[in-house]
Amino acid sequence: MSSLDLLKSYTVEKPQPLIGAKTIQILMMREILDYTVLRTEETRELNTVATPLSLKNGDVTTMRVAFLATKQKAAESRKLEQMLRTATEDARMDITECFLKDNLCLECPRCALFGATSTESGRQNRANIKHRIAYSTAFSLLPFEEIESSTTFNAINDRNQTTGQALGTRYAVVPATVFPSIVSLRSVTLTEFVLSIKTLLACKSYGAESRIGGDVRNSVFGIIGGWEEVITPLELTLELYEQQDNLSGETFKTIAEKYRPMTGNPDHITIFSPEQVDQVIKEATEIPLDKSLLEQSYKDVGEYVSEQQKK
Repeated sequence: MSSLDLLKSYTVEKPQPLIGAKTIQILMMREILDYTVLRTEETRELNTVATPLSLKNGDVTTMRVAFLATKQKAAESRKLEQMLRTATEDARMDITECFLKDNLCLECPRCALFGATSTESGRQNRANIKHRIAYSTAFSLLPFEEIESSTTFNAINDRNQTTGQALGTRYAVVPATVFPSIVSLRSVTLTEFVLSIKTLLACKSYGAESRIGGDVRNSVFGIIGGWEEVITPLELTLELYEQQDNLSGETFKTIAEKYRPMTGNPDHITIFSPEQVDQVIKEATEIPLDKSLLEQSYKDVGEYVSEQQKK
């Protein structure tokens, strides 16, 4: 039996315009491996938010760095698009060119998964594609003051190698910072699940100024199947703060089990064991992104779009 068969109850045979309740939550840890700038475009300061320190210390407020959902999604959407472009070129497939954000094709697996709106002149009558992958803001496990760094950079005179006027200050998250994170998939096919896992593990550059930092390692610690989202990243962070010395798959599973009684459909919730998670991830990564998989993926999207036009 394929390990991916464990997910069949929470996937669909073909993507459909009408999205059902079947949901897969991928619980992961984003580990910062270089100075990473997690900020908005308007300010050079890190994005921060006040949260409880932990569930046990809910009356104690602390500042945490926020890894905005939009920053996660943007990097991973581009990574999937890059992988598809390279894979289709390698397989010598003739496909419609697609790139963010001014020429979305509405015909590729990236558009079908992340959603897309027609931006091409004269094609406004094409139906938009709803996203079926969802992100939430991730919060640093440790408080802001323990993980932030500020570096002043100066201009250097090439003629005499003297330091000139300071150009500014770079605020960043230090290496070894971790962000518990959750990516939710709704009404996806097994192939789309595989593409999502490949994307999450392949994407390693995030944040602003990624040309001089921003290295991140994504590791999957848990998988939950159900008819709804069981836990949020903030809840996961507050739970893990008390168990930061034991960040294991079993810890993630134990935390998820705690939230099962809070769901609307607990009889339709499956929380995978660490061994099952490892098997599923291993099988997903070992599936080659070859012509056979690509042709099936693009065929599914073509049928999806045709069905969407009828709605």
